[in-house]
Amino acid sequence: MLFNSLTFILFFVLVLAVHYSALSWRSKKISLLTSSYLFYAAWNPPFVILLMISTFVDWNAAKWIHTAKTQNKRRFYLLLSLATNLGILGYFKYGEFLLENWQILMLQIGIDYQVPEWSIILPVGISFYTFQTMAYSLDIYLKKGKPAKSFLDFSLFVSFFPQLVAGPIVRPSHLIPQFETPHYANSKQFGWGLNLIILGLFQKVVIADTLLSPSAEAVFNSSSMVSFWDAWLGTLAFSGQIFSDFAGYSTTAIGVALCLGFSLPTNFRFPYAAIGFSDFWRRWHISLSTWLRDYLYIPLGGNQKGKVRTYINLMLTMLLGGLWHGASWNFVIWGGLHGLYLAIERFLKKRWGDVNNVTNLGIKLLLGFLTYFLVNITWVFFRAKDFETSSNLIKSMFGFAPDDAATPLPTLYIIEVVVVIGLLVTAHSLMRSTTLEKVYEKMPRWLITVSLAVMAFAVIITQGSGDAFIYFQF
Repeated sequence: MLFNSLTFILFFVLVLAVHYSALSWRSKKISLLTSSYLFYAAWNPPFVILLMISTFVDWNAAKWIHTAKTQNKRRFYLLLSLATNLGILGYFKYGEFLLENWQILMLQIGIDYQVPEWSIILPVGISFYTFQTMAYSLDIYLKKGKPAKSFLDFSLFVSFFPQLVAGPIVRPSHLIPQFETPHYANSKQFGWGLNLIILGLFQKVVIADTLLSPSAEAVFNSSSMVSFWDAWLGTLAFSGQIFSDFAGYSTTAIGVALCLGFSLPTNFRFPYAAIGFSDFWRRWHISLSTWLRDYLYIPLGGNQKGKVRTYINLMLTMLLGGLWHGASWNFVIWGGLHGLYLAIERFLKKRWGDVNNVTNLGIKLLLGFLTYFLVNITWVFFRAKDFETSSNLIKSMFGFAPDDAATPLPTLYIIEVVVVIGLLVTAHSLMRSTTLEKVYEKMPRWLITVSLAVMAFAVIITQGSGDAFIYFQF
Protein backbone atom coordinates (compact mmCIF):
# COMPACT_ATOMS: atom_id res chain seq x y z
CA MET A 1 0.00 0.00 0.00
CA LEU A 2 1.44 3.34 -1.04
CA PHE A 3 1.08 6.63 0.81
CA ASN A 4 0.50 8.25 -2.59
CA SER A 5 -2.65 6.24 -3.33
CA LEU A 6 -6.39 6.59 -2.77
CA THR A 7 -6.37 3.20 -1.05
CA PHE A 8 -4.11 4.56 1.68
CA ILE A 9 -6.35 7.58 2.23
CA LEU A 10 -9.32 5.30 2.91
CA PHE A 11 -7.16 3.01 5.06
CA PHE A 12 -5.83 5.94 7.11
CA VAL A 13 -9.31 7.41 7.68
CA LEU A 14 -10.49 4.06 9.05
CA VAL A 15 -7.41 3.75 11.29
CA LEU A 16 -8.03 7.25 12.66
CA ALA A 17 -11.69 6.47 13.28
CA VAL A 18 -10.84 3.43 15.38
CA HIS A 19 -7.95 5.17 17.16
CA TYR A 20 -10.16 8.05 18.32
CA SER A 21 -13.14 5.85 19.19
CA ALA A 22 -14.30 4.87 22.68
CA LEU A 23 -12.50 1.52 22.67
CA SER A 24 -9.99 0.60 25.36
CA TRP A 25 -6.32 1.41 24.79
CA ARG A 26 -5.47 -2.29 24.47
CA SER A 27 -8.16 -2.74 21.83
CA LYS A 28 -6.81 0.24 19.92
CA LYS A 29 -3.30 -1.19 20.00
CA ILE A 30 -4.60 -4.49 18.68
CA SER A 31 -6.35 -2.54 15.93
CA LEU A 32 -3.12 -0.68 15.11
CA LEU A 33 -1.19 -3.94 14.97
CA THR A 34 -3.80 -5.56 12.74
CA SER A 35 -3.82 -2.48 10.51
CA SER A 36 -0.02 -2.59 10.28
CA TYR A 37 -0.08 -6.22 9.16
CA LEU A 38 -2.79 -5.40 6.59
CA PHE A 39 -0.72 -2.45 5.37
CA TYR A 40 2.28 -4.73 4.84
CA ALA A 41 0.20 -7.59 3.42
CA ALA A 42 -1.07 -5.29 0.67
CA TRP A 43 2.22 -6.02 -1.19
CA ASN A 44 2.50 -9.76 -0.61
CA PRO A 45 0.49 -11.38 2.21
CA PRO A 46 2.83 -14.36 2.90
CA PHE A 47 5.69 -12.02 3.78
CA VAL A 48 3.82 -10.98 6.92
CA ILE A 49 5.02 -14.33 8.27
CA LEU A 50 8.63 -13.10 8.05
CA LEU A 51 7.67 -10.04 10.07
CA MET A 52 6.06 -12.27 12.69
CA ILE A 53 9.11 -14.57 12.83
CA SER A 54 11.44 -11.64 13.51
CA THR A 55 9.05 -10.36 16.15
CA PHE A 56 8.71 -13.71 17.92
CA VAL A 57 12.43 -14.57 17.84
CA ASP A 58 13.66 -11.19 19.07
CA TRP A 59 11.02 -10.96 21.78
CA ASN A 60 12.14 -14.27 23.26
CA ALA A 61 15.85 -13.85 22.57
CA ALA A 62 15.87 -10.52 24.42
CA LYS A 63 14.11 -12.06 27.43
CA TRP A 64 16.60 -14.92 27.51
CA ILE A 65 19.54 -12.51 27.18
CA HIS A 66 18.20 -10.47 30.08
CA THR A 67 17.75 -13.46 32.41
CA ALA A 68 20.81 -15.51 31.35
CA LYS A 69 23.27 -16.18 34.17
CA THR A 70 26.42 -16.53 32.08
CA GLN A 71 28.02 -14.49 29.33
CA ASN A 72 28.16 -17.51 27.04
CA LYS A 73 24.39 -17.93 27.24
CA ARG A 74 23.83 -14.23 26.66
CA ARG A 75 26.07 -14.40 23.59
CA PHE A 76 24.29 -17.51 22.30
CA TYR A 77 20.85 -15.90 22.51
CA LEU A 78 22.15 -12.76 20.81
CA LEU A 79 23.60 -14.89 18.01
CA LEU A 80 20.19 -16.59 17.70
CA SER A 81 18.57 -13.21 17.14
CA LEU A 82 21.23 -12.01 14.69
CA ALA A 83 21.31 -15.30 12.79
CA THR A 84 17.54 -15.28 12.34
CA ASN A 85 17.32 -11.70 11.14
CA LEU A 86 20.47 -11.67 9.04
CA GLY A 87 19.65 -15.13 7.71
CA ILE A 88 16.26 -13.96 6.45
CA LEU A 89 17.81 -10.77 5.06
CA GLY A 90 20.69 -12.66 3.45
CA TYR A 91 18.50 -15.28 1.80
CA PHE A 92 15.94 -12.93 0.30
CA LYS A 93 18.15 -9.94 -0.47
CA TYR A 94 21.62 -11.32 -1.14
CA GLY A 95 21.04 -14.93 -2.24
CA GLU A 96 21.08 -14.25 -5.97
CA PHE A 97 24.00 -11.82 -5.62
CA LEU A 98 26.08 -14.40 -3.75
CA LEU A 99 25.26 -17.13 -6.27
CA GLU A 100 26.26 -14.96 -9.22
CA ASN A 101 29.55 -14.00 -7.61
CA TRP A 102 30.21 -17.62 -6.68
CA GLN A 103 29.77 -18.52 -10.35
CA ILE A 104 32.30 -15.83 -11.34
CA LEU A 105 34.75 -17.13 -8.74
CA MET A 106 34.36 -20.71 -10.00
CA LEU A 107 34.99 -19.58 -13.58
CA GLN A 108 38.27 -18.01 -12.47
CA ILE A 109 39.52 -21.44 -11.42
CA GLY A 110 38.13 -23.21 -14.48
CA ILE A 111 34.86 -24.59 -13.11
CA ASP A 112 31.75 -23.84 -15.16
CA TYR A 113 29.21 -23.71 -12.36
CA GLN A 114 25.69 -22.95 -13.55
CA VAL A 115 23.74 -20.69 -11.20
CA PRO A 116 20.20 -21.96 -10.56
CA GLU A 117 17.39 -19.62 -11.54
CA TRP A 118 16.49 -17.33 -8.62
CA SER A 119 12.79 -16.60 -8.45
CA ILE A 120 12.59 -15.30 -4.88
CA ILE A 121 10.76 -11.98 -4.47
CA LEU A 122 12.44 -9.41 -2.23
CA PRO A 123 10.09 -8.55 0.67
CA VAL A 124 9.46 -4.83 0.70
CA GLY A 125 11.30 -2.89 3.41
CA ILE A 126 13.03 -5.99 4.81
CA SER A 127 16.26 -4.10 5.56
CA PHE A 128 14.40 -1.54 7.64
CA TYR A 129 12.44 -3.77 9.95
CA THR A 130 15.27 -6.28 10.45
CA PHE A 131 17.59 -3.48 11.59
CA GLN A 132 14.87 -2.11 13.84
CA THR A 133 14.13 -5.41 15.57
CA MET A 134 17.84 -6.30 15.84
CA ALA A 135 18.38 -3.02 17.70
CA TYR A 136 16.08 -4.32 20.42
CA SER A 137 18.12 -7.50 21.04
CA LEU A 138 21.39 -5.58 20.80
CA ASP A 139 20.22 -2.98 23.32
CA ILE A 140 19.32 -5.71 25.81
CA TYR A 141 22.65 -7.44 25.25
CA LEU A 142 24.59 -4.18 25.63
CA LYS A 143 22.51 -3.38 28.73
CA LYS A 144 21.20 -0.16 27.20
CA GLY A 145 17.62 -1.13 27.98
CA LYS A 146 15.33 -3.73 29.49
CA PRO A 147 12.86 -6.06 27.75
CA ALA A 148 9.46 -4.59 26.93
CA LYS A 149 6.72 -5.46 29.40
CA SER A 150 4.16 -6.29 26.73
CA PHE A 151 4.46 -8.55 23.69
CA LEU A 152 1.73 -6.44 22.07
CA ASP A 153 3.77 -3.26 22.53
CA PHE A 154 6.87 -4.94 21.12
CA SER A 155 4.95 -6.35 18.14
CA LEU A 156 3.58 -2.90 17.40
CA PHE A 157 7.09 -1.44 17.66
CA VAL A 158 8.34 -3.85 14.99
CA SER A 159 5.41 -3.42 12.60
CA PHE A 160 4.07 0.13 13.18
CA PHE A 161 2.82 0.91 9.69
CA PRO A 162 3.86 4.58 9.13
CA GLN A 163 7.57 3.75 9.16
CA LEU A 164 7.47 0.00 8.55
CA VAL A 165 8.75 -0.26 4.99
CA ALA A 166 11.10 2.73 4.58
CA GLY A 167 11.88 4.13 8.00
CA PRO A 168 12.84 6.09 9.93
CA ILE A 169 14.54 3.18 11.72
CA VAL A 170 13.18 3.80 15.22
CA ARG A 171 14.96 2.77 18.40
CA PRO A 172 13.00 0.65 20.91
CA SER A 173 13.62 3.18 23.69
CA HIS A 174 11.90 5.84 21.56
CA LEU A 175 8.76 4.03 20.42
CA ILE A 176 7.90 1.20 22.82
CA PRO A 177 7.26 3.56 25.80
CA GLN A 178 4.79 5.49 23.63
CA PHE A 179 2.64 2.36 23.27
CA GLU A 180 2.49 1.74 27.00
CA THR A 181 0.08 4.59 27.70
CA PRO A 182 -2.72 6.13 25.61
CA HIS A 183 -1.42 8.55 22.98
CA TYR A 184 -3.57 10.95 20.99
CA ALA A 185 -2.83 14.07 19.00
CA ASN A 186 -4.12 17.42 20.19
CA SER A 187 -5.45 19.84 17.59
CA LYS A 188 -2.06 21.49 17.05
CA GLN A 189 -0.26 18.15 16.61
CA PHE A 190 -2.98 16.83 14.32
CA GLY A 191 -2.80 19.95 12.15
CA TRP A 192 0.99 19.79 11.97
CA GLY A 193 0.77 16.10 11.08
CA LEU A 194 -1.58 16.86 8.16
CA ASN A 195 0.77 19.62 6.99
CA LEU A 196 3.68 17.17 7.01
CA ILE A 197 1.65 14.63 5.02
CA ILE A 198 0.88 17.24 2.34
CA LEU A 199 4.53 18.36 2.23
CA GLY A 200 5.79 14.77 2.05
CA LEU A 201 3.42 13.83 -0.76
CA PHE A 202 4.35 17.02 -2.63
CA GLN A 203 8.02 16.07 -2.39
CA LYS A 204 7.30 12.57 -3.68
CA VAL A 205 4.58 13.03 -6.29
CA VAL A 206 5.39 16.46 -7.70
CA ILE A 207 9.13 16.99 -7.27
CA ALA A 208 10.53 13.44 -7.39
CA ASP A 209 8.13 11.66 -9.75
CA THR A 210 6.90 14.46 -12.01
CA LEU A 211 9.68 17.04 -12.29
CA LEU A 212 12.93 15.09 -11.80
CA SER A 213 12.36 11.39 -12.48
CA PRO A 214 11.95 11.74 -16.29
CA SER A 215 15.34 13.47 -16.62
CA ALA A 216 17.12 10.93 -14.43
CA GLU A 217 15.49 8.05 -16.31
CA ALA A 218 16.45 9.48 -19.70
CA VAL A 219 20.11 9.79 -18.77
CA PHE A 220 20.64 6.65 -16.68
CA ASN A 221 18.69 4.46 -19.11
CA SER A 222 20.46 5.79 -22.19
CA SER A 223 21.85 3.00 -24.39
CA SER A 224 24.96 5.04 -25.22
CA MET A 225 27.28 7.55 -23.60
CA VAL A 226 25.72 10.97 -23.02
CA SER A 227 27.22 14.42 -23.26
CA PHE A 228 28.97 16.26 -20.42
CA TRP A 229 25.96 18.49 -19.71
CA ASP A 230 23.39 15.71 -19.96
CA ALA A 231 25.44 13.49 -17.62
CA TRP A 232 25.58 16.22 -15.00
CA LEU A 233 21.95 17.26 -15.40
CA GLY A 234 20.78 13.64 -15.16
CA THR A 235 22.88 13.09 -12.03
CA LEU A 236 21.67 16.33 -10.45
CA ALA A 237 18.12 15.31 -11.29
CA PHE A 238 18.63 12.02 -9.46
CA SER A 239 20.19 13.79 -6.47
CA GLY A 240 16.99 15.81 -6.16
CA GLN A 241 14.78 12.80 -6.93
CA ILE A 242 16.34 10.50 -4.31
CA PHE A 243 16.14 13.20 -1.64
CA SER A 244 12.57 14.25 -2.45
CA ASP A 245 11.43 10.63 -2.72
CA PHE A 246 13.01 9.39 0.51
CA ALA A 247 12.56 12.55 2.56
CA GLY A 248 9.00 12.67 1.22
CA TYR A 249 8.35 9.21 2.65
CA SER A 250 9.92 10.07 6.01
CA THR A 251 8.02 13.35 6.24
CA THR A 252 4.74 11.62 5.40
CA ALA A 253 5.45 8.82 7.90
CA ILE A 254 6.20 11.33 10.66
CA GLY A 255 2.99 13.20 9.80
CA VAL A 256 0.85 10.03 9.78
CA ALA A 257 2.27 8.94 13.14
CA LEU A 258 1.76 12.41 14.61
CA CYS A 259 -1.92 12.39 13.60
CA LEU A 260 -2.21 9.26 15.75
CA GLY A 261 -0.38 10.95 18.61
CA PHE A 262 3.01 9.25 18.18
CA SER A 263 6.43 10.80 17.65
CA LEU A 264 8.94 9.51 15.09
CA PRO A 265 12.50 10.87 14.83
CA THR A 266 13.62 13.29 12.14
CA ASN A 267 15.39 11.49 9.31
CA PHE A 268 16.67 14.42 7.21
CA ARG A 269 18.06 17.87 8.05
CA PHE A 270 18.69 19.65 4.75
CA PRO A 271 21.60 17.41 3.67
CA TYR A 272 22.50 19.35 0.52
CA ALA A 273 23.66 22.21 2.72
CA ALA A 274 26.24 19.93 4.37
CA ILE A 275 29.81 21.16 4.75
CA GLY A 276 31.88 18.00 4.77
CA PHE A 277 30.84 14.37 4.88
CA SER A 278 30.49 13.94 8.62
CA ASP A 279 28.03 16.79 8.40
CA PHE A 280 26.30 15.14 5.43
CA TRP A 281 25.71 11.92 7.38
CA ARG A 282 24.40 13.91 10.33
CA ARG A 283 21.77 15.21 7.90
CA TRP A 284 21.07 12.33 5.49
CA HIS A 285 19.14 9.19 6.52
CA ILE A 286 19.94 10.02 10.13
CA SER A 287 18.28 6.92 11.56
CA LEU A 288 20.52 4.62 9.46
CA SER A 289 23.74 6.57 10.00
CA THR A 290 23.24 6.59 13.78
CA TRP A 291 22.31 2.87 13.70
CA LEU A 292 25.53 2.04 11.86
CA ARG A 293 27.49 4.23 14.28
CA ASP A 294 26.03 2.69 17.44
CA TYR A 295 25.79 -0.96 16.40
CA LEU A 296 28.69 -1.33 13.98
CA TYR A 297 31.29 1.46 14.05
CA ILE A 298 31.53 1.75 17.86
CA PRO A 299 31.50 -2.04 18.51
CA LEU A 300 34.30 -2.38 15.93
CA GLY A 301 36.31 -0.02 18.11
CA GLY A 302 35.30 3.33 16.67
CA ASN A 303 38.16 5.80 17.01
CA GLN A 304 39.49 4.24 20.22
CA LYS A 305 41.87 1.69 18.67
CA GLY A 306 44.42 3.93 16.99
CA LYS A 307 44.56 5.86 13.71
CA VAL A 308 44.83 2.95 11.29
CA ARG A 309 42.05 1.00 12.99
CA THR A 310 39.83 4.10 12.95
CA TYR A 311 40.15 4.42 9.17
CA ILE A 312 39.51 0.69 8.74
CA ASN A 313 36.40 0.93 10.94
CA LEU A 314 35.12 3.90 8.94
CA MET A 315 35.60 2.08 5.67
CA LEU A 316 34.04 -1.18 6.89
CA THR A 317 31.03 0.68 8.27
CA MET A 318 30.38 2.54 5.04
CA LEU A 319 31.02 -0.51 2.83
CA LEU A 320 28.46 -2.48 4.82
CA GLY A 321 26.17 0.57 4.76
CA GLY A 322 26.42 0.53 0.98
CA LEU A 323 25.71 -3.20 0.83
CA TRP A 324 22.69 -2.65 3.11
CA HIS A 325 21.12 -0.65 0.29
CA GLY A 326 21.29 -3.41 -2.27
CA ALA A 327 22.93 -6.58 -3.55
CA SER A 328 25.16 -4.94 -6.13
CA TRP A 329 28.82 -3.96 -6.39
CA ASN A 330 27.66 -0.48 -7.40
CA PHE A 331 26.23 -0.04 -3.89
CA VAL A 332 29.50 -1.28 -2.39
CA ILE A 333 31.37 1.32 -4.47
CA TRP A 334 28.90 3.99 -3.31
CA GLY A 335 29.54 3.07 0.32
CA GLY A 336 33.28 2.79 -0.27
CA LEU A 337 33.44 6.29 -1.75
CA HIS A 338 31.65 7.71 1.28
CA GLY A 339 34.04 5.79 3.53
CA LEU A 340 36.97 7.25 1.59
CA TYR A 341 35.52 10.77 1.84
CA LEU A 342 35.07 10.38 5.61
CA ALA A 343 38.60 9.04 6.03
CA ILE A 344 40.14 11.88 4.03
CA GLU A 345 38.05 14.43 5.93
CA ARG A 346 39.21 12.97 9.25
CA PHE A 347 42.84 13.05 8.08
CA LEU A 348 42.56 16.71 7.03
CA LYS A 349 40.65 17.64 10.18
CA LYS A 350 43.59 16.54 12.34
CA ARG A 351 45.84 18.95 10.46
CA TRP A 352 43.67 21.93 9.55
CA GLY A 353 40.76 21.77 11.99
CA ASP A 354 37.05 21.10 11.64
CA VAL A 355 35.52 22.57 8.48
CA ASN A 356 32.38 23.41 10.44
CA ASN A 357 34.40 25.93 12.46
CA VAL A 358 35.16 27.97 9.34
CA THR A 359 33.61 31.45 9.59
CA ASN A 360 34.51 32.90 6.17
CA LEU A 361 31.33 32.80 4.07
CA GLY A 362 33.18 32.35 0.79
CA ILE A 363 35.15 29.37 2.07
CA LYS A 364 32.00 27.82 3.57
CA LEU A 365 30.22 28.13 0.22
CA LEU A 366 33.20 26.59 -1.56
CA LEU A 367 33.34 23.67 0.89
CA GLY A 368 29.58 23.19 0.61
CA PHE A 369 29.83 23.13 -3.18
CA LEU A 370 32.71 20.63 -3.02
CA THR A 371 30.68 18.38 -0.70
CA TYR A 372 27.65 18.45 -2.99
CA PHE A 373 29.86 17.86 -6.04
CA LEU A 374 31.45 14.75 -4.51
CA VAL A 375 28.12 13.45 -3.20
CA ASN A 376 26.78 13.62 -6.74
CA ILE A 377 29.68 11.48 -7.94
CA THR A 378 28.54 8.79 -5.52
CA TRP A 379 24.91 9.05 -6.70
CA VAL A 380 26.01 7.82 -10.12
CA PHE A 381 26.92 4.43 -8.64
CA PHE A 382 23.81 4.39 -6.48
CA ARG A 383 21.48 4.88 -9.45
CA ALA A 384 23.23 3.17 -12.37
CA LYS A 385 21.93 -0.31 -13.20
CA ASP A 386 25.44 -1.70 -13.74
CA PHE A 387 29.11 -0.76 -13.58
CA GLU A 388 29.34 -0.05 -17.32
CA THR A 389 26.61 2.59 -17.07
CA SER A 390 28.18 4.23 -14.03
CA SER A 391 31.63 4.16 -15.63
CA ASN A 392 30.36 5.82 -18.82
CA LEU A 393 28.56 8.53 -16.88
CA ILE A 394 31.61 9.28 -14.73
CA LYS A 395 33.70 9.60 -17.90
CA SER A 396 31.18 12.03 -19.38
CA MET A 397 30.99 14.06 -16.16
CA PHE A 398 34.76 14.51 -16.22
CA GLY A 399 34.81 15.63 -19.86
CA PHE A 400 35.63 12.37 -21.65
CA ALA A 401 32.38 12.00 -23.60
CA PRO A 402 32.82 11.30 -27.34
CA ASP A 403 31.94 13.99 -29.87
CA ASP A 404 28.85 12.09 -30.96
CA ALA A 405 27.58 11.52 -27.38
CA ALA A 406 23.82 11.31 -26.96
CA THR A 407 21.80 14.29 -25.71
CA PRO A 408 18.63 12.65 -24.37
CA LEU A 409 17.33 15.65 -22.41
CA PRO A 410 14.89 17.98 -24.23
CA THR A 411 14.87 21.68 -23.38
CA LEU A 412 11.88 21.37 -21.04
CA TYR A 413 13.67 18.72 -18.94
CA ILE A 414 16.79 20.87 -18.75
CA ILE A 415 14.79 23.85 -17.50
CA GLU A 416 12.99 21.70 -14.91
CA VAL A 417 16.24 20.27 -13.53
CA VAL A 418 18.04 23.62 -13.35
CA VAL A 419 15.12 25.39 -11.65
CA VAL A 420 14.16 22.60 -9.22
CA ILE A 421 17.71 21.73 -8.15
CA GLY A 422 18.59 25.41 -7.85
CA LEU A 423 15.60 26.03 -5.59
CA LEU A 424 16.22 22.82 -3.61
CA VAL A 425 19.88 23.53 -2.85
CA THR A 426 19.07 27.18 -2.07
CA ALA A 427 16.32 26.12 0.34
CA HIS A 428 18.67 23.68 2.08
CA SER A 429 21.34 26.38 2.39
CA LEU A 430 18.94 28.95 3.84
CA MET A 431 17.51 26.44 6.33
CA ARG A 432 20.82 24.83 7.24
CA SER A 433 20.82 26.04 10.84
CA THR A 434 17.10 25.96 11.54
CA THR A 435 14.22 23.49 11.48
CA LEU A 436 11.01 23.21 9.53
CA GLU A 437 9.03 23.71 12.72
CA LYS A 438 10.76 27.01 13.51
CA VAL A 439 10.19 28.32 9.99
CA TYR A 440 6.55 27.26 10.19
CA GLU A 441 6.06 29.14 13.46
CA LYS A 442 7.41 32.36 11.93
CA MET A 443 5.39 32.20 8.71
CA PRO A 444 2.13 34.19 8.41
CA ARG A 445 -0.93 31.93 8.64
CA TRP A 446 -2.22 33.08 5.26
CA LEU A 447 1.07 32.15 3.57
CA ILE A 448 0.99 28.69 5.17
CA THR A 449 -2.59 28.17 3.99
CA VAL A 450 -1.82 29.27 0.44
CA SER A 451 1.37 27.15 0.30
CA LEU A 452 -0.40 24.02 1.53
CA ALA A 453 -3.32 24.57 -0.83
CA VAL A 454 -0.95 24.94 -3.80
CA MET A 455 0.98 21.81 -2.79
CA ALA A 456 -2.21 19.78 -2.27
CA PHE A 457 -3.59 20.94 -5.62
CA ALA A 458 -0.29 20.06 -7.35
CA VAL A 459 -0.36 16.57 -5.79
CA ILE A 460 -3.93 16.01 -6.98
CA ILE A 461 -3.42 17.15 -10.57
CA THR A 462 -0.09 15.32 -11.03
CA GLN A 463 -1.12 12.06 -9.36
CA GLY A 464 -0.85 9.44 -12.06
CA SER A 465 1.09 6.20 -12.02
CA GLY A 466 1.45 6.06 -8.26
CA ASP A 467 5.16 5.13 -8.37
CA ALA A 468 6.50 3.23 -5.39
CA PHE A 469 9.03 4.97 -3.17
CA ILE A 470 12.63 4.25 -4.22
CA TYR A 471 13.65 2.99 -0.79
CA PHE A 472 10.97 0.28 -0.81
CA GLN A 473 13.50 -1.89 -2.66
CA PHE A 474 15.90 -1.70 0.26
